[in-house]
Amino acid sequence: MNEKIFLIIALIIVLAAAGWLILRPKGSKVEVPAGSQSGDLIIEPCEIKMNGTRYKADCGTLVVAENRNNATSRLIALPITRIHSSAENPAEPIFHFTGGPGQSNMGFKPPVWLLANHDIVLIGYRGVDGSSKLDCPEVSAAITGVGGDVLSSDSLDNLSIAMSACAKRLIAEGVDLNGYTIPEVVEDMEAARKALGYKQINLLSESYGTRVAQIYAIMHSDSLKRSAMIAVNPPGHFVWKPEIVDEQVKYYAELCHQDTKCNKSTSDLAATIRDVNQSMPKRWLFIPIDPGKVKVVAFSLLFHRNTAPVIFDAYLSAEAGDSSGLAIMSIAYDFIMPNMMTWGEFFAIGYSADFDPNINYREELMTPDAILGSPMSLLVWGSAANFPVAIMPEEYRHVHPTDIETLLVSGSIDFATPAEFAETELLPSLRNGQHIVISEQGHTNDFWSFQHAAAERLLTSFYTTGKADDSLYSYLPMDFKPAMRFTVLAKILTFTGLLLFVGLGLLINHFIRRHKAARVSRSREN
Repeated sequence: MNEKIFLIIALIIVLAAAGWLILRPKGSKVEVPAGSQSGDLIIEPCEIKMNGTRYKADCGTLVVAENRNNATSRLIALPITRIHSSAENPAEPIFHFTGGPGQSNMGFKPPVWLLANHDIVLIGYRGVDGSSKLDCPEVSAAITGVGGDVLSSDSLDNLSIAMSACAKRLIAEGVDLNGYTIPEVVEDMEAARKALGYKQINLLSESYGTRVAQIYAIMHSDSLKRSAMIAVNPPGHFVWKPEIVDEQVKYYAELCHQDTKCNKSTSDLAATIRDVNQSMPKRWLFIPIDPGKVKVVAFSLLFHRNTAPVIFDAYLSAEAGDSSGLAIMSIAYDFIMPNMMTWGEFFAIGYSADFDPNINYREELMTPDAILGSPMSLLVWGSAANFPVAIMPEEYRHVHPTDIETLLVSGSIDFATPAEFAETELLPSLRNGQHIVISEQGHTNDFWSFQHAAAERLLTSFYTTGKADDSLYSYLPMDFKPAMRFTVLAKILTFTGLLLFVGLGLLINHFIRRHKAARVSRSREN
């Protein structure tokens, strides 16, 4: 299939591929087995199909307490999958922690070269996977906003009310929200390690999962041999700061200036984005344009180098008078955001980990003069001040020195997890740490999508020796040519919609005329 046609058809998939904007895997219902106790593992042989190949595995259920600090806590069940290595005597297994929060930990498809020497173990995230799922339909309904701007005070107030309503309902249903914290997630992983009989394990974590890995190292350092973190999120960085986001936009603007074709489109890409954001039209044709929704989608698609050019093209077109791409972004928000996350778990984890009661998030994150600012943080943190979950202990809210061999991998242009925080805040505490920054790479998908041989060498060398070999990486200049254009998509969808409308009108007219003709015929017969 032609790539551009495929990308047009797969718009939602493209949007979903941008960082935490991903489609959540749908797992089967997991229940707590009758008569089970906390720590029980019920597991049996199974097969996992990946890329057309079947792998031997074990599939089952791990039973844990919802809140280990409550002696009378109810039990919850989590799915667990162990994919067996192809080696007869594999090295330490790799436990994988995906990004989020609010997203499943059961969707990772490990490359064959990881399975060559390691079992891969996936344990569901509490609150997302398993018997207790913190869905918030109240939030899904409210997150589309009120009025014409999803980032307005009225919209944020409405979202805050929805969060509170969701929390109250969950509590009334018997959910203990204080059990949905990163330390509890870590204890789930440790319970799985013990139940599976592993003395030590390796970790492979991504984005939010790197925070789980960091706290695992604090709580159970003896259980870990090596830890590789891709797109590192140190403590405090679930909140994206507007000034940091704008600096990254400026970095892209400089790359655009150095690119001959991009430089012909604009003398200053950052200025173009700021100007469009500050004078955004209210609609294109009959389609409303919500400025807040446009900014949230823009921020999300800037996570990766293959989707960022789509955003730049939409802004450049808008500057030239064609705002159709912005209209598509506004529409896309309504398709993606309501069910993008398991919102209850998202807020419980994020709030308990990084909330600071001394910060007025709405005031700090509303930056009308910014280039792009931090629209996603304004949306979720500007609304979450009253989510009723306890803040996790202070010892887990800052970095700790560790001797564990640790690899940090960052992209130089990662809007979600900027490389500078891994370098300046986490690396100094790692006595056996190494930080690899890959130029012009974005968030997690870029690591798995580009330079596959280099990624393989990097991780396999690290898990084998404790030292990562990045010698196969080469410089990939940024390509500003969009793989698809929202402006083209807007015209196609509009034209298709008009054709359907006209076709429906003709069809209705046809049936009306046939009905009238039949009535006339019957009248003549009578």
